[in-house]
Amino acid sequence: MTVSSRQWLTWGAAALVVVFGLYYPVGMLLTHKIDDRLDYEASVAAEAGGSRAVAMSAALIQREVQQNGWVANDPFFMPGSMLDNMPNFQLGIIHALGRFGFELVDQLGRTRGSSQTDSDLQEAAGLLQYSGTKWFFDFSTSFLPTAKSEEQYMKAQRALLKYNTRLAQGQAIFERRSDNLLSAMDRIAIDLGSSSAALDRRIIEGSVQWYDSQADDLFYSIKGQAYAYYLILRELKQDYANIVRDKELAGTWDQMLESLAAAAALKPLVVVNGKTDGLLLPNHLSSMGFHILRARAQIREVSNILLK
Repeated sequence: MTVSSRQWLTWGAAALVVVFGLYYPVGMLLTHKIDDRLDYEASVAAEAGGSRAVAMSAALIQREVQQNGWVANDPFFMPGSMLDNMPNFQLGIIHALGRFGFELVDQLGRTRGSSQTDSDLQEAAGLLQYSGTKWFFDFSTSFLPTAKSEEQYMKAQRALLKYNTRLAQGQAIFERRSDNLLSAMDRIAIDLGSSSAALDRRIIEGSVQWYDSQADDLFYSIKGQAYAYYLILRELKQDYANIVRDKELAGTWDQMLESLAAAAALKPLVVVNGKTDGLLLPNHLSSMGFHILRARAQIREVSNILLK
């Protein structure tokens, strides 16, 4: 008995229905995870003398890359390639960790501006700038295999853990002076200011449309950024416990954390970029922007107290 061309076409059509009707939707449901737990603790706690903020940075990388699975670089044949909220959230986390990595190199991980930079911190900061969308191949630059995003980020994670181990052994520097902390806080405030400006532009450009398809990408990217900064600054409060106590910073610091937590906790069913004074459709970007600007202002308050 031979199989006719019509039967082959029928089976092929059925296979396509299975692939697009089950494989991608079910795969997306199984893959999708936005891990925004505010009570998250580093899986590998900092040893005595190590930095809690560095341990948290390493833990976030390990969690998003290995536990939750990095999806921002998934190729078209994987269900994760059809997601957009989760990858943007992950990219926002890495963005904040990369910014903090620069502060470790330039301010917190060296005694003075003229002192030598730490090689592990420098490696980690550089690797965290690597694009989060690189898979095995990047045909826009070469037909040869390239380094995957998650491989680079895990190298950064190992460099951070190595630094923290050396720090606990007294073989590395984590400067716990107020002027170093002040510089790091100012840079974080600038980064959040840039995000608030991006939100403002998107509100202006996208609110004239019936549906803004780019609004959720920006929303979840900044949500990830706020979430990572919340955890880092929560741990920095412990790293700089003496300064927080001596400068009576605890109240202001906690208010700053509350604003970042509020931004990180936003989770609308659908991100809408409606009129800011609209009656029916809300504007979730403006809600995010409010909390980001409030957190930025409170970081500036912390900086002003550190100057005294």
